[in-house]
Amino acid sequence: MEKVNLKEKFGLFSEQWSPKIIAEVNDTTVKIAKLLGEFEWHTHEAEDELFFVVKGSVEIHTREKVFTLSEGEMLVVPKGVEHMPVARAEVEVMMIEKNTTVNTGGNVSERTKTSLDYL
Repeated sequence: MEKVNLKEKFGLFSEQWSPKIIAEVNDTTVKIAKLLGEFEWHTHEAEDELFFVVKGSVEIHTREKVFTLSEGEMLVVPKGVEHMPVARAEVEVMMIEKNTTVNTGGNVSERTKTSLDYL
């Protein structure tokens, strides 16, 4: 067992839209990422996705609504819901999702991460 300090972990990297694994719990992965700008519209057909804002704010766009999350707030995007994260300034987020979740869902693009670094 090891305790995890989120501030220290975020200090270990600078790239955006490149999730890093910081823990695994059963079949769930805890990831952190720095986001800036718009991601792409995507859907996770078989997995829910939890976004928790550690620092800054992020918008989670769905086709019906925009959810603005500030520090300390979280949102669960249910499986099958098309969404797009948008960060108007750099934001630090923690995501909790199944080990099988690919960051771009069913889309394959230059932003797709098939293997992630562990911190």
